[in-house]
Amino acid sequence: MAYSADMISTKGLFVLTVASVLVSGCGTEPLDLSEPDSIPEIRTPAGDGSGEPNLSIDKDGRVLLSWIEPAGEDGDRLRFATLDAGVMEWSSARSVAQGPNWFVNWADFPSVIPISGDRLAAHWLAKTGPDTYAYGVNVSLSGDGGQTWSEPIVPHGDGTQTEHGFVSMLPMDDGSVSAVWLDGREMAGDGGSGDMTLRHGFIRADGSVEADTLLDDRVCECCQTSAARIPDGQIVVYRNRSEEEIRDISIVSYRDGQWSDPRALSNDGWQIHGCPVNGPSISASGNRVAVAWFTGANDEPRVSLVLSDDSGETFNDPIRIDNGNPLGRVEVLMLDRSAFVIWMGQTDEGAQVHLGQVDRRGTLLGSWVVTDTSEARSSGFPQLVGNSERVVLAWTDARRPSTIRTAVIALQGYSD
Repeated sequence: MAYSADMISTKGLFVLTVASVLVSGCGTEPLDLSEPDSIPEIRTPAGDGSGEPNLSIDKDGRVLLSWIEPAGEDGDRLRFATLDAGVMEWSSARSVAQGPNWFVNWADFPSVIPISGDRLAAHWLAKTGPDTYAYGVNVSLSGDGGQTWSEPIVPHGDGTQTEHGFVSMLPMDDGSVSAVWLDGREMAGDGGSGDMTLRHGFIRADGSVEADTLLDDRVCECCQTSAARIPDGQIVVYRNRSEEEIRDISIVSYRDGQWSDPRALSNDGWQIHGCPVNGPSISASGNRVAVAWFTGANDEPRVSLVLSDDSGETFNDPIRIDNGNPLGRVEVLMLDRSAFVIWMGQTDEGAQVHLGQVDRRGTLLGSWVVTDTSEARSSGFPQLVGNSERVVLAWTDARRPSTIRTAVIALQGYSD
């Protein structure tokens, strides 16, 4: 079934602040989203009760939207649709897999990503035992654009009935998939007193798994990971955990076939005795890298952004992005000359989805409210992807029955 584009209502879209300056020498003009029809909404084929959206994009500008949808007595199913370049209509939905024993969580969402050509990879989470957090990662590959899928591949070989999730996948040049995840194998036995770890593996085109590698031996238990390709490798960001319960953002990189040691990306000093369920986000465009994250350090919640022009070797000082009272749940998109950040902010009536634009020097060009939403967990984490032509946003409308909503911002006319 085809769906046509609608417009977000005036009530749901209004400008908070718009920078009216053009940064000299930067070549980035701030967007003008002051009109109610400047962010057209595209209806999705997601069914009632859908949630946990995720977005990815291929080199040709085709966007993939995935989500979880209830399947009645069959449990839950992972579905996806595509939005071709230059098109304002989602394809019909296709199913990747379904099952009665899935672990479905508002913060630990599945994905469908392009590898190359018609090759796709998908991941979801399935229970491995009776305990609440006994679940593992399932990855499936498709060679025909999602018409058929392989049997599930488990990238972690420990066999423990512990938590494995918060996955980030990247397509590699050799056709393999790079996957990083939080791994609870050290928490098995001894009353579960071990630490959550960060691990990585390559999933080859034939379904084999190579290098179940330990990247960090003590990390925050349930914050999202995020990964990005750079010209000479890849970078992963995540929330670390010190012995003193400082939970700031760390980074590891993969270059020349080797993983680096973890290093601190931020020194916020956020001491919190429990996981905030609020991971960082990274995006890269060539050598330009952007990382956004939420922190509640010093009882001052804020959304911060750092930028790099040397593939993440060095970053500028953190830039505060939010307009006040942020809930976090961030996602960042790095383009050639500007970065976009999406996050959720709290209001007296509930919450809102915000979007900010920053030039490559770190100047905040504009900040907008995309839509009103709920602060409930069921609102999930808003998403965005894009290229020099347009930015695509997705979020969960948590009203009953919940569903997935998407919108598009055209970048034509703006020098990025």
